[in-house]
Amino acid sequence: MSQSPSTAATRPDDAGAPGMVIIGGGLTAATAAETLRKEGYHGAVTIVADEPEIPYQRPPLSKGFLAGKEGEDALLPLPAEWYPENNVTVLTGTAATAIDPAAHTVTLADGTTLPYAKALIATGAAPRRIPFPGVELDGVHTFRTKADSLAMKELFTGGGKNVVMIGSGWIGMEIAATATELGNTVALVGLENVPLSVAVGAELGTVFADRHKEAGVRFELPASAAEIQGTDGHVTSVLTTTGVTLPADIVIVAVGVVPNIGLGQDAGLTINNGIEVDASLRTSAPDVFAAGDVANAMHPVTGTHARSEHWANAIASGKVAARSMLGKDAVLDDIPYFYTDQFDLGMEYSGFGALTKDAQVVVRGDLATREFIAFWVLEGRVVAGMNVNIWDVQDAIKSLIASGRTVDTAQLADPKTPLEEI
Repeated sequence: MSQSPSTAATRPDDAGAPGMVIIGGGLTAATAAETLRKEGYHGAVTIVADEPEIPYQRPPLSKGFLAGKEGEDALLPLPAEWYPENNVTVLTGTAATAIDPAAHTVTLADGTTLPYAKALIATGAAPRRIPFPGVELDGVHTFRTKADSLAMKELFTGGGKNVVMIGSGWIGMEIAATATELGNTVALVGLENVPLSVAVGAELGTVFADRHKEAGVRFELPASAAEIQGTDGHVTSVLTTTGVTLPADIVIVAVGVVPNIGLGQDAGLTINNGIEVDASLRTSAPDVFAAGDVANAMHPVTGTHARSEHWANAIASGKVAARSMLGKDAVLDDIPYFYTDQFDLGMEYSGFGALTKDAQVVVRGDLATREFIAFWVLEGRVVAGMNVNIWDVQDAIKSLIASGRTVDTAQLADPKTPLEEI
């Protein structure tokens, strides 16, 4: 599925003029390139991807692809042939090392400079690395890329491994579920009292934790790794900060990500928990835009900047960035959305997580049966909603959030009242 620079697509006839340069090889980059063409742009489009892959999306990496239920095609937002067919050049295995907003150039690792009319930074994020003693041992991994997922798939398949997951967020819980389903013994260490409680609160986090416990996942919470221990250079165990020793053949550190801001920072762009952009994804430099995980965008609904690391934002921001690059009116006003699959639990979430801290949680359905919808209500308005093992309700949930209308919480909790009528 890789494409080398030497086999990249031929540029259009007018490629002598500076075109659009997209830095990044993820879903945001693919979406932006596709949108540029759909919007009628015929100039040069170049994607600079530092991984040896054509642009791919990450959600399946910790779910179906890791479990062996989905193939490589599930990773591709666009088929490989789309790029040459649409005169989009993909430079894989190629790092961008600098952006010069004054000269309108992007410098590559080999010293090549690409002139641009507009540039999009879609460099994503990288795993947060914590210097645990022993983190350098063989068998200790982070998880972010296709290569990471392929390595884990090989290690998990066949089962029989002791896996220690450090991190109790969405990625950690998804990998723990998949590793368990593939026959491995999993222990999860995290700083929360209840996994996922930072995202959805302790009551709802318990629903997921209980399902993991039923499957045999062991939780050591709240705790972190005091030391990753090994013999002959390979990991053998993890000593937690609570004094518990967990046997380990494989350790995965999944404690969040940090935005890849280096290019923007070196170029003098405004940095604020990512590259700060307005609602149209314009950075502080003319003709330079940022989107996806790396961008901290002003949201017109909340009136605050927010950085989203989820699949739906990659798509939405890729589209908005492309239209903005073309000088069209475009604003990133989508309601944030993400999903997870853990064992037989499927969940979708829409809303503004920053507004849920002081919100009232209203549940429609039964937590015990793990079929319910949870709403976060702040000052009478729904600001977020999560459906678990109940489907085809996201449109109604998003409508409630987008409307900003005052709701009756009794109706919200009543399964007999259609969401569309609240």
